[in-house]
Amino acid sequence: MQELLAKDNIQSEELEVLLKAREEGKVDFLLVDVREQMEYDAGHVKGIDMLRPTSTFQNWAQILFDEAKDKTIVFTCRTGARSAQVQHVFKSNGHSRAINHAGGIVSYRGEIER
Repeated sequence: MQELLAKDNIQSEELEVLLKAREEGKVDFLLVDVREQMEYDAGHVKGIDMLRPTSTFQNWAQILFDEAKDKTIVFTCRTGARSAQVQHVFKSNGHSRAINHAGGIVSYRGEIER
């Protein structure tokens, strides 16, 4: 399990495994959706810890960076593009435990909430 949390990018199947392991108390990480509110409301991965839209990135990025500097953060979005950009900014600024959910929700086959 820890090997998945050490990767830069995880696939949807790996995210499902990590979410199940988190439910069982085997791993700990934050799952952050960076889509916009209307996208989130239309359906999101069950287990999202917070919605942080990229349109308001300047308002929340430093706060999340500081609050979660010792935590693993998995960023997700629709296709993995926006979450990759956010992950890149976090990693470029020294957050070594930022992971991108490659493929985003469009490739996710696990449980979706509305």
